[in-house]
Amino acid sequence: MATGPKLSLTGRALRLLSSREHSRAELQRKLAPHEETPGELAAVLDKLAAKDLQSDQRAVDSLVHRRSAKLGSARIRQEMHSKGMEPEAMARALDQLRASEQARAHEVWRKKFGQAATTPAERAKQVRFLASRGFGGEAIARVVSGAFDAD
Repeated sequence: MATGPKLSLTGRALRLLSSREHSRAELQRKLAPHEETPGELAAVLDKLAAKDLQSDQRAVDSLVHRRSAKLGSARIRQEMHSKGMEPEAMARALDQLRASEQARAHEVWRKKFGQAATTPAERAKQVRFLASRGFGGEAIARVVSGAFDAD
């Protein structure tokens, strides 16, 4: 099987960054198998950060923007943690997300169900659905009970 020219670490990193924002830790994990000499990857990542081609803050903002319409704070926090994002940037983003948690939970619930549960089994199904999306217990209780609409 014929293969094209071998990509440098910088080329591989730019290819990854062209599709979406990546955290430094995520790039390091993905590019580590391609590092030929020790320290080469760190130098490439430092150069990309110095040129502002890679930014952990932009990676956090991008993830929040892409996922907040469908997921709750807990699930987004888990995704940010698994991608190795900076704790300070994560904390700031999560504080902003918590402020809109109920409204986002209500919108997700409205799209999926649209009407209040009439039986305990339906209510439990709605609660499980929102919990699986990472929404908090208080937001779920208010949305499923219909108290959210009263505010």
